[in-house]
Amino acid sequence: MTVLDKWHGVVRTRDASGLDELLADDVVFYSPVVHTPQTGKAITTIYLTAAMHVIANGTFRYIREVVGDGDAVLEFETEIDGIVVNGVDMIRWNADGKIAEFKIMIRPLKAVDIVHQKMRDFLSPQGEQAR
Repeated sequence: MTVLDKWHGVVRTRDASGLDELLADDVVFYSPVVHTPQTGKAITTIYLTAAMHVIANGTFRYIREVVGDGDAVLEFETEIDGIVVNGVDMIRWNADGKIAEFKIMIRPLKAVDIVHQKMRDFLSPQGEQAR
């Protein structure tokens, strides 16, 4: 099973427990709304778990994949509160088959704004209590 097969399984099931096996300990995560890169499996797991709930909702689908030997760009579409979100997951993995870098880019600006709001709500203490 390839890194992308495992990633698609995690997204399809929205089961973040699969991230522990999939992410390198020193993975670097680039958010579309956080200024600085986030380093480490723990923080990346938090952000990707939130993204699975906010972005990978019932309307989420990958529409194109460009795959290389050690990286891939996965274009996606989803709808959040009536706003169509178009974006890409840029994934690079290491020789051990672990994700070493994960970058999410989103367009248009309205989509960035709604994702920022929903992620903030999801990651807030009140959002954590509601789950």
